Amino acid sequence: MKIGKFIMGLACVALLGTACEDYLDVEAPSSFDADYVFSNKEDARMMLMGVYKLFAEDTYTSRMSNVWMQNTDVEVMQPSANPDGSRRDVWSLQGGLLTGFKDIFNAWQDNYLAIDRANQVIEGIEASSIANDPDMRMMLGEAYALRAYRYFLLTNFFGDVPYFDRAAKTGMELDVPKTDKNIIYSACIQDLVRVEGDMFFADEFSGGVERMNREFVMGMITRLALFRAGYGMTYEGTMQRAEDYLDVNSDERLAVSYTAADGSEKVARTSEEYHQLARDYASKLMALKDRALNADFAQVFRNQCEWITPVNDDVLFEVAFLAANGGDVGWCVGTAVTSSSKGKTTIQVNLAPTYYFSFDASDVRRDATVSKVQYVSDTEQEVVGITGMSVAKWNRLWLNSDPGAASSKGTGINWPLMRYSDVLLMFAEAENELNGPTAEAREALKRVRRRAFPNEQHAAKVDAYVDNLGSKEAFFEALVDERAWEFGGEGLRKFDLVRWNIYGQKIVETKAMLDNIGKASHGLELTNPEVAQYTNLADYLYYRVNNGTVEFLNTTYDPDQVPELVVDVKELDAEGNEAAYARIGWARDLYKKVEEEGGAEWYESADYTQRCWRGYKDASGLSAVPYLLPISSQTIESSQVLTNEGYGHNFSAN
Repeated sequence: MKIGKFIMGLACVALLGTACEDYLDVEAPSSFDADYVFSNKEDARMMLMGVYKLFAEDTYTSRMSNVWMQNTDVEVMQPSANPDGSRRDVWSLQGGLLTGFKDIFNAWQDNYLAIDRANQVIEGIEASSIANDPDMRMMLGEAYALRAYRYFLLTNFFGDVPYFDRAAKTGMELDVPKTDKNIIYSACIQDLVRVEGDMFFADEFSGGVERMNREFVMGMITRLALFRAGYGMTYEGTMQRAEDYLDVNSDERLAVSYTAADGSEKVARTSEEYHQLARDYASKLMALKDRALNADFAQVFRNQCEWITPVNDDVLFEVAFLAANGGDVGWCVGTAVTSSSKGKTTIQVNLAPTYYFSFDASDVRRDATVSKVQYVSDTEQEVVGITGMSVAKWNRLWLNSDPGAASSKGTGINWPLMRYSDVLLMFAEAENELNGPTAEAREALKRVRRRAFPNEQHAAKVDAYVDNLGSKEAFFEALVDERAWEFGGEGLRKFDLVRWNIYGQKIVETKAMLDNIGKASHGLELTNPEVAQYTNLADYLYYRVNNGTVEFLNTTYDPDQVPELVVDVKELDAEGNEAAYARIGWARDLYKKVEEEGGAEWYESADYTQRCWRGYKDASGLSAVPYLLPISSQTIESSQVLTNEGYGHNFSAN
């Protein structure tokens, strides 16, 4: 059942907040008071749905969920030639220029509105005469989880932010300073530790995976613990872990207490202890609600397009949308569709050429994740260029309903927030950090890889591959790669690179690889082994179109194969061209020849490489990447305490 049927168009008759400061603008008082609303489960549920409803706003359906999650070494979208005051400046890591960008203001507002609504639900249920009813305890857990997820977004997009754990009320001071993100992480983890045991698993209530359930919350505890253990931008503009600059041993706000599976009482304060907490909760979920991964990787995402929501499967929780009223999956992210009976896309999430090349040719995730074609009708494909590959996981043409040829946004395709493969890889990461690549860590990684390769290749591509990772460092690098291959297009990579503090390193590596592939294709610097290793990549892709479906002659992993007859794609069906192929530029498009009047000429990086990460200029990759967004000028102007000072904000347009 689509939760969207509950949340879309909801009047929020019971939202109880009062209008306060501009940057925490909440609803006017309702005619119903909290005692009445939370005295029965149905009205309480309506209140809770008001929190979920904010997922349907544009600030989440496209911006915070996927469009702003670029540019990394996986998801990469080419920006304009120069900063233009739009989302493209987020892609180029020049978000510091966007203090006047309305989308940033709206995202801040919607996050805090969701938090305030969650706080109203939390306070209302905790004070309710039926607070101990199992359904009420479940809704309380959902409210805490929704609040935690919104703070997760705020801290990763903006860094340190104001923290509110009580609903806004008349006379309450709302213009408050920022709270360190690590304090917020710890508070959210402690909340979820306290409530998760009272929640239902997805197969125990009607909401299934379209409402935040117990397995998702255990996974969210794991994720938050890894972020609390990891790195983030400090006021000074450097990347630090909490214990590098905070008193984690004395400040109780930075501690989380919990009970381990063996009944022992534990407290997490340090990075190591938060890795232990992450391991404990991933292990707890694996013990209580283990499940086999869906054997068909691509089907996981096709299910979302067809509105199939199985429980005890790969997806733990996905944001539910109602067709024509929410969800931009299949519009801004997914396979490009320029025209069809089911509408068209405006793709704003592409995948890096280097990401495509990184896959093993036998890995089924490659072609299930990366699309080298777009649809120009329901059944007719055409080839896209090497920098225009889109996310193949979702396709609006798979929709069960027919939204119409003029449709675009609001596909109703659900957006996954966590899958079980994520839990397995987070467990492997935490276990490796604590104990190195143990048998348990290796088996978790193997479980994810087994789905990626045919059974006959498991001995080499799964068992031998993982068993040969002999050190903690090698195993970590393998996990970094595996998370890329598993979650491409799902908007996880940017925040992962930040918490690992390898964002700059990956930018430098990606740009160098793009240049070296292009150089090899143009026959430049072939004595350099860093260039020569790419001479087997195709300069061009040759292809035919058979009944509307593109069929490639050569792959990117074979030497160039040049057909005897190459014609324009429009001439493929002409008489006498039965053996002909069309072609499109491939590796050679990753480097460009510049010719000036007067005869001067040289080669240089392609525009794509020069533009995509231009806000980061450190060739060493060691300094912090300016990934944080500024607080909008409208929010700053309404506050006496908030500023954009520090945090690595670079307002240079160069």
